[in-house]
Amino acid sequence: MTPDHSAEPSFPREKIDRLTRPLARFMHVEAASGVVLLVAAIAAFVIANSPLADSFLGIWKTRLSFGLGGFQMDHTLKHWVSDGLMAIFFFVVGLEVKREIVLGQLRDIRQAALPIAAALGGMVIPAGVYLALQWGEPASRGWGIPMATDIAFVVGCMAVLGSRVPSSLRVLLLSLAIADDIGAILVIAIGYTAGLNLSALLLAAVGLSIVVLMKWAGVRSLAAYTLVGVLVWVAFHESGVHATIAGVILGLLTPTERWVSESVLSGIVSRAREVWQGEGGERAKSLRQVQTAARESLSPLERLEDGIHPWSAFLIMPVFALANAGVAFEGSLVTDPVSVAVAAGLVLGKPLGIVLFSFIGVRFRLATLPEGVNWSILAAGACLAGIGFTMSLFIAGLALEGPALEAAKMGTLGGSVVSGIIGMALLVRLLRPSPTAGDGSRSGSPRQADVPSTPLPG
Repeated sequence: MTPDHSAEPSFPREKIDRLTRPLARFMHVEAASGVVLLVAAIAAFVIANSPLADSFLGIWKTRLSFGLGGFQMDHTLKHWVSDGLMAIFFFVVGLEVKREIVLGQLRDIRQAALPIAAALGGMVIPAGVYLALQWGEPASRGWGIPMATDIAFVVGCMAVLGSRVPSSLRVLLLSLAIADDIGAILVIAIGYTAGLNLSALLLAAVGLSIVVLMKWAGVRSLAAYTLVGVLVWVAFHESGVHATIAGVILGLLTPTERWVSESVLSGIVSRAREVWQGEGGERAKSLRQVQTAARESLSPLERLEDGIHPWSAFLIMPVFALANAGVAFEGSLVTDPVSVAVAAGLVLGKPLGIVLFSFIGVRFRLATLPEGVNWSILAAGACLAGIGFTMSLFIAGLALEGPALEAAKMGTLGGSVVSGIIGMALLVRLLRPSPTAGDGSRSGSPRQADVPSTPLPG
């Protein structure tokens, strides 16, 4: 007897699912990609300190040219990675920022107050620590290096700790990192922009206006948007504003609204059932309608983030790490003033800034600590936020060159490792499994007594 599939129950969908499901997918990808990113970084460092160093580092100096008519782009492979592939990474960052602002924790100013305050402190204080140690020196231009947090590594560290980490801390650190990304984007756009080519900048503005006009007109073709997006990227590349900013802006312009509602999708599927037993063009037409309706029942932002985010996490970021984490180890680099300044900004400045600005926000009743997070746990999470890596290496490449750049990379690698170790050790100590929780203790569930929302000190 053939089962009646039409009678099978379906899971109800709630409004909160629009936030939690993308967030769960995001956290899963970031946790796994953190491992791949770590392997790539270690590989780059090991090879750069092996007999293969010259050949390996020489690969990234290979020149690749692209031309069309009288227009020519001739750059090293490393440049194409940093300005080309990383534009896709920044496009995904733009999508993530848009999702958090429209659907996530940053959409509500009261909920967003704490991560925004924490992110602000986590940028201002590390930059201040760096400048205090490099004031008046040529490398003072690298003040933006210790300001960023690497989401993949932070989420990966929390994944290692498992369910003992309160979900509220995961969401807080993720929202903090997203707000941190916004700050890093502004730093790149404002602090590390070369002389402007106004003609190219105007062309970029025209391209972005075309994207807005296409959205308004209801253009759904991904190919059309991709073509205009590439032109916008080229214009930004030639304008003096870093080309990755094009990716961020295009990500922020991506719609979060679905074209096909669930009721319309249901109606199209019901109609298709009636004709699927037939033959010829009517059946084929109904199948095409179902295919289109199913695709368009997801917003463009959801489709693009689901499709591109894994490529960004598992290919683009590891390739960037291979191209930039290959530092030839020298004892003098560890004690170089630039290296020390970067490491101090990450290890000391990050947690100090996050906790200090969070305390100010809570003290003046602008924000509240989330349930399950006390000041000790927040401080431990803030130490994890000192893992800069991807964005720190990126900004270092924009700000410095020569020996100062190598020292900044060493400081970024060393500071990120120390921050990760300290943060993990503190969280393990603070979030011990309960000895009375039975089987739950083996799964890593925290004791309630370990994670209360405590009042402010003093």
